Amino acid sequence: MAAHGAVTPATGHAHRARHTAERFAAVYGAAPTGLWAAPGRVNLIGEHTDYNDGFVMPLALPHTTIAAASARTDGVLRLHSGGADGGIVELRTDELRPAPGPASEALERSRGGAQRSGGWAAYPAGVVWAMQEAGLPLGGADLHFESTVPTGAGLSSSAALEVATALALNDLYALGQEPQRLAQLAQRAENAFVGVPCGIMDQTAAACCTAGHALFLDTRDLTRRQIPFDLAGEGLRLLVVDTRVQHELGDGAYAERRAGCERGARALGVRALREVPYAHLPAALAELAGDPVVQALVRHIVTENHRVEEVVAHLDAGRSRAIGPLLTAGHASLRDDFKISCRELDLAVDTALAAGALGARMTGGGFGGSAIVLVEEADATAVGAAVTEAFAAAGHARPRIFEAVPGAGAHRIE
Repeated sequence: MAAHGAVTPATGHAHRARHTAERFAAVYGAAPTGLWAAPGRVNLIGEHTDYNDGFVMPLALPHTTIAAASARTDGVLRLHSGGADGGIVELRTDELRPAPGPASEALERSRGGAQRSGGWAAYPAGVVWAMQEAGLPLGGADLHFESTVPTGAGLSSSAALEVATALALNDLYALGQEPQRLAQLAQRAENAFVGVPCGIMDQTAAACCTAGHALFLDTRDLTRRQIPFDLAGEGLRLLVVDTRVQHELGDGAYAERRAGCERGARALGVRALREVPYAHLPAALAELAGDPVVQALVRHIVTENHRVEEVVAHLDAGRSRAIGPLLTAGHASLRDDFKISCRELDLAVDTALAAGALGARMTGGGFGGSAIVLVEEADATAVGAAVTEAFAAAGHARPRIFEAVPGAGAHRIE
């Protein structure tokens, strides 16, 4: 059941796969060796905790990036996207460097659907670089991408692109890397090649989620547990509200938050804020009284880790409705302590709650992107309509609203 103003999420998977293969053939003059898909994700709870060694709980969306690919023996990497302007980006795998050089100059020309410096092609090129850096024997490749993951919506379109590339190369070259390892290589690409200091959550969600489940991930030791997440079976829906406000994590604000968290950990004498127990939070905040900015960041991380654990307990006990207030509390913390919300996200959350939602919060890195809304099935249409009408009244672009149904992680399309 779609909410008012919704778009159908990633329908016609087989049709999309055929289209991607046909586009590959049109671009490169031959059929691809295979097709691989990786999903976008929505994070149920646990925001900005991953780079603090904390807990997160994402779920994969039905929206995916599909990579059609074939190996090459000449060390040439050719990249093409159906969602970007321009033609083929051609690079040499032995020239890929994070620092300025011939390869990055070529990437700089590939503006396409870029959201960060270097263009969209920096993501798959960075994956090739990271795999080579790890000592994996790679040659070149031809890749063509088609995606239904909205860019800039806080739904990890970059991780979907990276993981689809990593899985394709893993299979093409029989590298034998497990999904979690591919996620780590994709994160390395985004950190060191693209230049965004993200944590491991997005790539792990794209690589390791399973359909019908939320992924409870401990980002310190990478232990994970698939938690059944069948809201429909309980008469509930989880709506995603894409505000269409494009967020840009490479502009320094994300890095500032991470640096502030690291400063707080040093001041408290711990390796990461994950080590600050919830029960000891008042004492930790008192110790940081001289730095109110860091104090607020620490308060969010410690309370957010606690919220993740509470959500896990409720879901394990079959109390899905009880997670609503925790989602809302998470939004208040991100808005007031982490200061990464925006007026459109606040409007979506406040309007949904006023219209009867059980809980709502922004999701993703912040500064735009999407919110999630937990609603009774009977209220989904009315809540979606209220949010759409509130955006119109405020003069904002019409939001894109759809239901989040937990999908599968990265896989080869047979």
